Amino acid sequence: MDFAPDEKTREYQDKLNAFMDEFVYPAESVYHQQRAESGDPNFHPPILEDLKREAKSQGLWNLFLPYEGWGAGLTNVQYAHLAEITGRSPEIAPEAINCNAPDTGNMEVLTLFGTDEHKEKWLKPLLAGEIASAFCMTEPAVASSDATNIEMSIASDGDDYVLNGRKWFASNALHANCKVFIVMGKTDPSAETHRQQSMLVVPKDTPGITIVRGLPVFGYMDREGHAEILFEDVRVPKSALLSGEGEGFAISQARLGPGRIHHCMRSIGMAERSLDLLIDRAQQRVTFGQPVAERANIQEWIAEARIEIEATRLLVLKAAWMMDTVGNREAATEIAAIKVKAPEMALKIVDRAIQVHGGGGVTDDFPLAGFYAHLRTLRLADGPDEVHKRSIARRELRRRKNAREAG
Repeated sequence: MDFAPDEKTREYQDKLNAFMDEFVYPAESVYHQQRAESGDPNFHPPILEDLKREAKSQGLWNLFLPYEGWGAGLTNVQYAHLAEITGRSPEIAPEAINCNAPDTGNMEVLTLFGTDEHKEKWLKPLLAGEIASAFCMTEPAVASSDATNIEMSIASDGDDYVLNGRKWFASNALHANCKVFIVMGKTDPSAETHRQQSMLVVPKDTPGITIVRGLPVFGYMDREGHAEILFEDVRVPKSALLSGEGEGFAISQARLGPGRIHHCMRSIGMAERSLDLLIDRAQQRVTFGQPVAERANIQEWIAEARIEIEATRLLVLKAAWMMDTVGNREAATEIAAIKVKAPEMALKIVDRAIQVHGGGGVTDDFPLAGFYAHLRTLRLADGPDEVHKRSIARRELRRRKNAREAG
């Protein structure tokens, strides 16, 4: 298990770090100013398009997609090192290089399960960064942490499917460039539990779709939006189906594996930047005649942060390495573990950085409050901590049972 960046990855790291220093960090204040001046929480700041053009010209584009011909052809381990860098500016950097969720997961789904028509109409514009997409699975009426609970009806009617139901937390649905949804619902409620669900590609402007509202996250209205969406007799042709009827649950699991690596490495990037801010603030501020950095408890926080970041990074890289070498199924425990550990670790460091910043830490003068809201939400996104812990525990119990029976 060699997790050190290889030559190709180091080249990308150098280019991406230079891009962050020269373009992304200076653009953060411009980005926020353009949003504020627009008066529209879903306004798409022009600075993002400038960054996208620059990233594309530098070859820093679609780095997440491992399939040659569609993306950069990087492994999960290789891309993990790059996702961490973009996590240092999570509102801007991922989208600037066309590596932002949920578009990344949707592009992967379309690459693996889409028809030629899907790829031509939706995948290519997504890969070009010309449009955005949303993923509609979570529902307000059921515990969607168990995806088999979803209730949206996908009824067959001649050559069409008819969708009825309500979704929420459809991230990106309010993005100014969002044109298409990937929607999960039930085509056969009488089938075996994990074969009831299917996924469809649904244009956003299809009649019967109503964006009910955008949902705030800890008081933040994210630019891309987290929408509640009502589907009333929404009719799409059967050619909208991905893979086949009853394949929805399997597609959702395939979609989540790489996405969790991306989220976790971006969490580490947020933790690293928060630690930098903590240290800088502690060295610059004096309380009771002594720099804050000289306080024993602050030094303990700094040391613990470094230990936790390094340990978590190794765990995430191991999960990525296992996905590359033995596949997602064999890496299931590691993938679940990082989804619990990474945001939990980063939240602790961000919280301590906020403490060191005092009142400034909870304002928008620093990125810490935004990091905190994002990371706390991540403990629910892609499955809450409790679901991942349950799956880890069940595998561990099964492992010991099998060992006893074999012995």
